[in-house]
Amino acid sequence: MKERGFDTETYVDIQSKTILERVSKFGEKLYLEFGGKLSNDFHAARVLPGYQPNAKIQVLKRIQDMSEIYYCVSAKDIQRGRVRHDFGLSYDQQALKDIAFLSEQGLNISGVVITRYEGESLAERFYNKLQHQNIPVFLHREIPGYPLNIDLVVSEKGYGQQPYLPTKKPIVIVTGAGGGSGKMSVCLAQIYHETQRGISAGFAKFETFPIWNLPIDHPVNIAYEAATADLGDLNMVDQFHLHAYNQIAINYNRDLENFAILKQIFAKIADPSNPVTRYASPTDMGVNMAAAGIINDAVVREAGKQEIIRRYFQYRLEYAEGIGKLETVERVERLMKKAGVGVSDRKTVLPAREAAKSAQLTGKGNEGVYCGAAIELPDGTVVTGKNSPIFHAESAAVLNAIKTISGIDDHIHLLPINLSQNVIKLKENISGRASASLNLEETLIVLAISSTMNPVAEICLRNLKQLAGCEMHITHIPSHGDYGGLRKLQLNFTTDGLHPNHSIIEEEHK
Repeated sequence: MKERGFDTETYVDIQSKTILERVSKFGEKLYLEFGGKLSNDFHAARVLPGYQPNAKIQVLKRIQDMSEIYYCVSAKDIQRGRVRHDFGLSYDQQALKDIAFLSEQGLNISGVVITRYEGESLAERFYNKLQHQNIPVFLHREIPGYPLNIDLVVSEKGYGQQPYLPTKKPIVIVTGAGGGSGKMSVCLAQIYHETQRGISAGFAKFETFPIWNLPIDHPVNIAYEAATADLGDLNMVDQFHLHAYNQIAINYNRDLENFAILKQIFAKIADPSNPVTRYASPTDMGVNMAAAGIINDAVVREAGKQEIIRRYFQYRLEYAEGIGKLETVERVERLMKKAGVGVSDRKTVLPAREAAKSAQLTGKGNEGVYCGAAIELPDGTVVTGKNSPIFHAESAAVLNAIKTISGIDDHIHLLPINLSQNVIKLKENISGRASASLNLEETLIVLAISSTMNPVAEICLRNLKQLAGCEMHITHIPSHGDYGGLRKLQLNFTTDGLHPNHSIIEEEHK
């Protein structure tokens, strides 16, 4: 079992109370920008072992009697098909998934806001889809010169042209599918409208990372910088906070760069008596209490270091697939050096590479392709797998892992050879390929079928859930079916990102 470094219950309790304290300072209404992932926050779970991925949902449930939710998604993100990498969903799909999940948790949303709208066809289609599902939906149009043209922004032709979102509760949660969804703009437009109606409304931000009261060089904060390396986010000391309170607080560059403008906007949209006009720093606006949940700093430091390495491999894969930039990879390389770690510090990397090299040196593999995979089990044991004419390396590693967890001898076959071969023959007939070994999704299906006839396979099938959260490394780019299986098993996998025809031995000798 992984050692805990974070106590979710303590965190949820303190975080909920902090939000309620903040709304009491404003009296009538608080617009709370809910940043980061609303649900399934696996980044937080990885860097803060013990953090439950749906901790924010628990916070929302604590304050649900006093709150309602609006969900934002950018028309620009919908139009360009922006994808959330952990689930492989486009942002409009993610929005629907989040809305459905919230409903399952008894947290119905008040509406969806499509932001930055300029007539995008896919955004329009999404608008119609929401209407057909009886989900209230509003369009926030792009404001020319936003946010620098403050006189236009804070006017009837700026925030004033945006539709007023009807609210009933004192806390209005404004969340979204990801960064850049327009959450803050929606909050500020609402404060503008509330002021016009004689209502004093406040604003606050709830973002978990960077953790403002951890050192700037703490691995958890460096891991946040690595996670946003493609956006170019930088952790910085909040100079506004230091000047105002003589206290070091950590924030990120975009909030610091925009704060002076934000102060001017607050001064124009709110009455001088409104506490938002007295925010002295970006940190002042935050209600993040994540540090209060840390119970073992050494554990979260190590987890942060591991996440930095994981992000390095992620961006390397994106570069190999042509969707990422080399500068992003190089940025994370520098962050690894800053944290004092290298790829070999990830326990599964070298065993996976050795497995691939062993397959090549012994003439195994499949049709001249030699892949390796390694999984670190909950007790720290590392299990490997190689590709073969029957299985992908991912499939072999998972089968070996669940046999080890279940105490099954390695020589015992979980899957009937005739069943596996029949599936392979079907794939070959459909695809026309000479060899079509089983990817991880297919292997799991065959395992499920086998479990109806084989008690040993049934035991292993039940133990699959023990792989959730385990670390895994693969030498080559996973196939679509492997990606699907890895996500379903919730394995924290990384890959060297080699194409199937590339040898790990040749790669290491470049």
